[in-house]
Amino acid sequence: MKKNISIIAPCYNERDNIKLFFEKIKKIFLESLTNYNFELIIVDDCSTDGSDEILREISKSNPNIKIIINSRNYGVHKSTFNAIKYAKGDALIPMLPVDMQDTPELIIDFVNKWEQGFDIVYGIKKKRDETFILKSVRNFYYRIVNKISNIKIPPYVGEFQLIDKKLYRELLNYDDYYPYTRGLIASLSSNSIGVEYTWQKRVKGKSKMNLFKLFDLGINGMISFSNFPIRIFTFFGILISSVSFLFILIQFFSHFFLEGRMNVPGISTLIVAIFFFSGIQVLFLGIVGEYIAAIHSQVRKPKKNIIVKEKINID
Repeated sequence: MKKNISIIAPCYNERDNIKLFFEKIKKIFLESLTNYNFELIIVDDCSTDGSDEILREISKSNPNIKIIINSRNYGVHKSTFNAIKYAKGDALIPMLPVDMQDTPELIIDFVNKWEQGFDIVYGIKKKRDETFILKSVRNFYYRIVNKISNIKIPPYVGEFQLIDKKLYRELLNYDDYYPYTRGLIASLSSNSIGVEYTWQKRVKGKSKMNLFKLFDLGINGMISFSNFPIRIFTFFGILISSVSFLFILIQFFSHFFLEGRMNVPGISTLIVAIFFFSGIQVLFLGIVGEYIAAIHSQVRKPKKNIIVKEKINID
């Protein structure tokens, strides 16, 4: 009996790429992965360019294409994470965008590594067809995240991965309002291996990611698996308070033993008050932040808020 590979593909205003993407996936399984079946779950995040009509058209004659059309635009990560519950394959690729910037042919290497016994096979974007500045910013971000995270997240790795069924079913236990999918996957198993590839430029259409969305995703990645951003403020609060206390001792010594040589009336009191109470405020904010982080880890599981407008070929 053939094993089944589930592929989740986010789609937003990709009418020029949908058919090309489907034909490429079909070709891969017809020519290189003949011993496997596939189900392609395409999540349309409320497109406005008619992408949904094309999806309805191709799904009529292809029952292995499953379509989810959201009632509004929820963002790529929320949409694809929500689609995991509809997957039925023996292995899952949690995100392979329709724009094909992530190389679809890498699925062949993923499946081969998976059959060797690895639970997770992740794509490593070692090379990117993008500007030097953006590439440098990404590299710096990956280094920072790996230094401060509580788990080991492979650098240059996104959501383009293949994970075994026993793991991706575990992902359904997370009810996160903004899932950092690559981090969640990395936390499930260390039985993993990477495959390098070059991230391509888009052939058709325009990228839907902008600076704000990249910044938002980056911040989510930093806080999802680390308390470091909060603890660094606690450290600065302690440091400022300590310096202020030292300044108090210096001013006390100057006032009583140096006959006021270093004193200007009122200045010492003002400086001590500002620095000391500022330090105390930052310290307490840091402490409060620690408690918020602890609460955050326990209750960051609100009810799922993805409302699906239409489902096609899904039981």
